[in-house]
Amino acid sequence: MIGDFDKAFSIVVYEEGGTDPDRAYQSPEQAIARGDSGGETKFGISKKAYPNLDIKNLTLDQAKEIYNSEYWVKIKGDQLPWPLCLFVFDSAINQGVDAAIKMLQKTVGVAQDGILGRDTLAVATKANQFKSAQFMAVRGLRYTGTRGFDVDGKDWFTRLFDVAMKSST
Repeated sequence: MIGDFDKAFSIVVYEEGGTDPDRAYQSPEQAIARGDSGGETKFGISKKAYPNLDIKNLTLDQAKEIYNSEYWVKIKGDQLPWPLCLFVFDSAINQGVDAAIKMLQKTVGVAQDGILGRDTLAVATKANQFKSAQFMAVRGLRYTGTRGFDVDGKDWFTRLFDVAMKSST
């Protein structure tokens, strides 16, 4: 709930290359070599998503602000229980906010309209560990139908399991 953002951010930013600016930066050339369509990236923030941002000189604090405003606030992370808030947050970053909200709605059994409103929150705020595990299963199944799964699927599932393991530490 409130206060879980810092904890969730530390887990997710590690998945996105860590807090070391040198390790967390991917040049345009590295992106091409890896086949990464996001292009130049630092702390998981891509030039493709933020074309007017100086990615190479992005600070960790700036990245944290983006993660908070563009993902955490949109998935109403402060209103979701731990670890569900982490799982939905990581999904929003990795698969998109709309997809994360719809997967949450599918998991808790409400209409999948992509709007994280009162009905979804009423059920999601009561989610237990089982529902959190179900969310991760729904997320994993969505990966299998995603373009690029044959190439990136192993890495996507590794991230899924890594985030799940870190949620209990």
